[in-house]
Amino acid sequence: MLRLNLRDKNTLLRTSFLSELGPTAMASMLEIANISSYEARDVLFREGEPADCFYTVLSGYVRLYRLNKDGREADIRICGPGDIFAECLLTLGDTYLYNAQAAENVTLARFDLGRVRQLAEQEKDVAKAIMRSLSDHLRGTMDCIANDRLQTAPQRVAHYLLTHCGAEEGPGSVRLPFQKSLLAGMLGLAPEALSRAFSSLRKVGVTVRGRTIQISDISALKQI
Repeated sequence: MLRLNLRDKNTLLRTSFLSELGPTAMASMLEIANISSYEARDVLFREGEPADCFYTVLSGYVRLYRLNKDGREADIRICGPGDIFAECLLTLGDTYLYNAQAAENVTLARFDLGRVRQLAEQEKDVAKAIMRSLSDHLRGTMDCIANDRLQTAPQRVAHYLLTHCGAEEGPGSVRLPFQKSLLAGMLGLAPEALSRAFSSLRKVGVTVRGRTIQISDISALKQI
């Protein structure tokens, strides 16, 4: 267990779950938070295990995924600083719905499900925050499904690059905050499909060097 330092506290205060809480509800949520760190590849929980907490990522990245009976893995989501996961269990369910693994060294805030449920009965702000978080995830899931069905693999990669390069025209670059294998999972692609997508984007000036991706012409990339 770790103490909540200023940086972690500021990350928590900016999350969609806590950012709009009133002073009383905010103080109660911060009191409930338990701070823990995990090393890369540590398993936080497995699908089907009894659920006792939901989480906020303070630093690092967490991979959420499912396994089929043959051991094949399917990434559901990559959670970074400020992201919340497993909070859907606040309203329904008592077992985890997927596996969670530290993709690298991470620091997390853990919130006891039972205590937050009790707090939500006393504080309307907390109940509203739960509804808002679930609504945000529903909208995000709908966008993800639509993109998977409407966009090709190169278009998914292009969309990610355009969203994160910070420029509207001319050249640009993106520094991936994690390994390309995590980007593949985030975009719903197999690693080899991601490699083929990057190869196809070379024609519009996209080059990859480790985690750094250079874009020679953002306008051309927008046409993919």
